[in-house]
Amino acid sequence: MTTNRFATRLNSFASRPQAEWPDLVGKPSVLQMAARAAKVAGLTDLDLNFPDHVDEKPAEMARKLGDLGLSVNGFAMRYYSNPAFKLGAFTNPDPAVRREAIDLTKAGIDAAREAGTNLMTLWLGQDGFDYAFQTDYAALWQHEIDGIREVAAHDPDCQISLEYKPNEPRSYSLMPDAATTLLAIREIGLPNLGVTLDFAHVLYADEQPAFAAALVARHSKLLGVHLNDGYAKRDDGLMVGAVHTLQTIELLRQIRRDGYDGAIYFDTFPDMTGLDPVHECEVNIATVKRMLRVVERLEKDNRLSTAVDRQDAVASQAIIQEAMLGPDS
Repeated sequence: MTTNRFATRLNSFASRPQAEWPDLVGKPSVLQMAARAAKVAGLTDLDLNFPDHVDEKPAEMARKLGDLGLSVNGFAMRYYSNPAFKLGAFTNPDPAVRREAIDLTKAGIDAAREAGTNLMTLWLGQDGFDYAFQTDYAALWQHEIDGIREVAAHDPDCQISLEYKPNEPRSYSLMPDAATTLLAIREIGLPNLGVTLDFAHVLYADEQPAFAAALVARHSKLLGVHLNDGYAKRDDGLMVGAVHTLQTIELLRQIRRDGYDGAIYFDTFPDMTGLDPVHECEVNIATVKRMLRVVERLEKDNRLSTAVDRQDAVASQAIIQEAMLGPDS
């Protein structure tokens, strides 16, 4: 697994704006946030939201980010430009709105390619429902499948990664968990589709992150890993390892074994409580590096594979705690 590529959420760097830009009026620009992100030791990449973050030619934007020492890991679609998307993007009851969402996504894919990346992440949070008797579920699912299929076919060389989430903003999302997302990918049947695992989303989908990753590797491919943490009730966006340290280490071990070679992306929310985003991101990077060293030790410890083969939870916990915390004397 590639361990030297770390990407992050650009909007995090709008946190505590007065500390960085004392005379700022309004919100910081994309390039102002990127310049602040470039101060993070060890950060290599950014993801850009489309269309929100793309206010000039994508190639020119990528060049400016390169001048800051950062690469574009990928683009991520956002469906906020039309208020009608609140009732659905690919699943909106109005065919004209569905067409607008699909065409916007195709434009985003083109922009991503112009910026030099071949990764587009789709979080279809607006596609779902809120009430019983609100929708025809078969029709809603078909709209979703048709929309994803069309945008994935638009550029076969661009990897389209589906990021699932149980709910929010809709009460029920059409892509709420790993299994449902994999069913959609299987039904669509295009080779450039895959999955992004967001740690907090996986937790509150009531999934074990490493198991979700194993399912994705078995039935599709893992195209993105968003690390953060939370209390499994909502998308908390806490720092990596703050709550579920063991589960994070197990996920890193699993994706390493499965051959994941993409960036580790930090989808955390320092801006929610005014944390220093530069220091927060540096701590996340340092935490993951420490966790990967634990994974290295575990992979060299034959006792763990023996314990796992026996499903001996007591032995495996003892080995992992020793790898993390050292011997008891």
